[in-house]
Amino acid sequence: MVEFCNCSYPGCDKKGKCCECLHYHRKNKQLPACFFPDEVEKTFDRSIRRYLKEYSN
Repeated sequence: MVEFCNCSYPGCDKKGKCCECLHYHRKNKQLPACFFPDEVEKTFDRSIRRYLKEYSN
């Protein structure tokens, strides 16, 4: 569902392929771009720690 994908990583081959994207990031102990607001996503910090920092307030 590429219209909902906010991934800004250049050359990402998983853009719009949600299951592949989730599998890839989960394997790397990360979350995909769509879990983050655009301003955070652009930092490419997809860590669970960053996610918790963003949403713990």
